[in-house]
Amino acid sequence: MIIDWNQIDTVLLDMDGTLLDRHFDDHFWLEHVPKRYAAKNGIPLDVAKKSLYALFRSQEQTLNWTDLDYWSDRLGLDIPLLKLEVEHLIAVHPGVVEFLLFLRQHNKRIWLVTNAHGKTLDIKMRKTRLGPYFTGIVSAHHIGLPKEDVAFWGTLQKTVPYDPARTMLGEDSETNLGTAEAFGISHLIYVSRYSSTVPPLPSERFASIHFFNQLIPSPGAASVSLKA
Repeated sequence: MIIDWNQIDTVLLDMDGTLLDRHFDDHFWLEHVPKRYAAKNGIPLDVAKKSLYALFRSQEQTLNWTDLDYWSDRLGLDIPLLKLEVEHLIAVHPGVVEFLLFLRQHNKRIWLVTNAHGKTLDIKMRKTRLGPYFTGIVSAHHIGLPKEDVAFWGTLQKTVPYDPARTMLGEDSETNLGTAEAFGISHLIYVSRYSSTVPPLPSERFASIHFFNQLIPSPGAASVSLKA
């Protein structure tokens, strides 16, 4: 796959696992929340994990999955406050800032497009200071649909006036890349190193990268070649 930057005007980027290390989110939902839930309810940690993991799975690919208010109400926990307890784990992937600077230098429109809840965005943008690099930030909660829904990408155009043929999407979710592909977005990039704690596994369907600086051309060039 050839990424020709002369053919791309808009870059849509996911947040968790794509720009940011998903280790924070995995640790938070799989370890930290069950620990606090077990303590609050006086039950063993393994019992809490079994119950919560099933509950989490039941809300995958819906807006509830990333809605902090939903989980606060459902679990009887202050989820935003619990996130602050482990916010030291929030980290930007290597190569991300370099890539964002490259995009700005070449006058690309850069949109952070995420399923993350607004309260999560506030915490992470404050911690990482990535906000100023973007043309704008859109949460799926503002759109009213998760990115797993093909209709999301058309509805997004009401906020982000992009041409699918001249747009790149960077994601760590093959499902979301698939819905974007079905809508017609042309340049699709899978981030295989979504967590610093999990060995990267390239996609068999989409062009894959470990780090975003792999998309920066050599000096004087306008394109890069990626393995499909």
